[in-house]
Amino acid sequence: MKKRAFAVLMAAVTAVGLLAGCGGGSDAGSGGAESGEEGKVINIYSWNDEFRTRLEAVYPEVESTSDDGTVTTLKDGTEIHWVINPNQDGVYQQKLDEALMNQVDAAADDRIDIFLSETDYVYKYTDADADVAMPLTDLGIDPDTDLADQYDFTKTTTSDQDGVQRGSTWQCCPGVLVYRRDIAKDVFGTDDPAAVGEKVRDWDTLKVTAEELKAKGYYTFSSYADTFRVYSNSISEPWVTSGETTVKVDQKIMDWIESSKEWLDAGYLDKTVKGQFNDDWNKAMGSSSKVFAFLLPPWGIDFTLSPNWDGDTGAWAVTNPPQEYNWGGSYIHAATGTDNPEHVKDIILAMTAEKDTLLKISQDYLDFTNTVSGMEEAAANDTYASDFLGGQNAYEYYAPVAENIQIAPLSSYDQGCVELIQNAFSDYFQGNVDFDKAKANFETAIKERYPDITEIQWPE
Repeated sequence: MKKRAFAVLMAAVTAVGLLAGCGGGSDAGSGGAESGEEGKVINIYSWNDEFRTRLEAVYPEVESTSDDGTVTTLKDGTEIHWVINPNQDGVYQQKLDEALMNQVDAAADDRIDIFLSETDYVYKYTDADADVAMPLTDLGIDPDTDLADQYDFTKTTTSDQDGVQRGSTWQCCPGVLVYRRDIAKDVFGTDDPAAVGEKVRDWDTLKVTAEELKAKGYYTFSSYADTFRVYSNSISEPWVTSGETTVKVDQKIMDWIESSKEWLDAGYLDKTVKGQFNDDWNKAMGSSSKVFAFLLPPWGIDFTLSPNWDGDTGAWAVTNPPQEYNWGGSYIHAATGTDNPEHVKDIILAMTAEKDTLLKISQDYLDFTNTVSGMEEAAANDTYASDFLGGQNAYEYYAPVAENIQIAPLSSYDQGCVELIQNAFSDYFQGNVDFDKAKANFETAIKERYPDITEIQWPE
């Protein structure tokens, strides 16, 4: 592993002081991989149990799982050890970075074998100079043939600056609009997805619809944060261009700020809900809420909406969003220096390349999975209908969005920029600070998170 390159990158991105050092070339941590002997422990780093639950449900080599979910034993006796740290405030990345920096010197069964990343920071780990995620070809996986049925944008997302693919994923995350059927009937006289889709087909139309909802006592969305991903997925250049130290705030982000303030002041959003993934946001998904809709990808329905809904099954439906977007994605990487390359290869292929396996994940978890042909089949097959969505086949709406997703340009600073711009302007939306103070607060916060950043450029 190129420890020096990775140390420089991590120091710039995470500001973790201990991530410094230098070492040998990329073959320094190969260990058992060179000898052909596989280790007895596969260490997988992630931020939640999403990947574990899918793997245990469909991977044929699974024998058993410990009661606490931390160890999965395979049929050949190999143990998968799950190392889970929360994503919030960069904790997961910090723990992962520390382990990656120790990879060369770690004992074989202590090495990271697989780690996961999200779209907000995948670029940091696929960087060719960092060399912490192995090219798939080094595992014996040919993306052009083995992964030919995957959506192109997912392959692009996990490729380095030279176009070399260094990860794979079982999922795509096309965003849709998820709405309350009872509210739709009350306001529009119908809960039919096609009819509701016409009411939300673009932002101008949705603004008119928001006024209709308000007149009946409903909010269109819960929070200004609910629309952020639609705008941020449309930026035209990365937050920070590779090799530079300037954060460039895209005009699309400024459009989000302007529309969020307008919608909040107009009463289309609930002022008591500040952000997402907090108690207020969770309660906005409950049966007593007056919130009409959420903008969510498939995982959002499974991980957030469904657990927070306390009413009858079938109360929600999906339709087209006002603008196509992608939100999230969990990417699987083989860690450079793994002593389990054959196991890792088998897991990646089993979990991201086999259509039948992915279709089972779609049926069991409502994930929109990563084969084009498989999702075309699901969209046309009512056995993929969702009880939670009242028997609706959501894949009919996911598939067209996925086919048209153009992934936003990525940078190693995305997670911090995405989090901190929303935090800074939340106070502005709530009337606690003026616009210029919110900008200044973002500038201060982003430089604290990333000390190497020297300048913030705002659109004219």
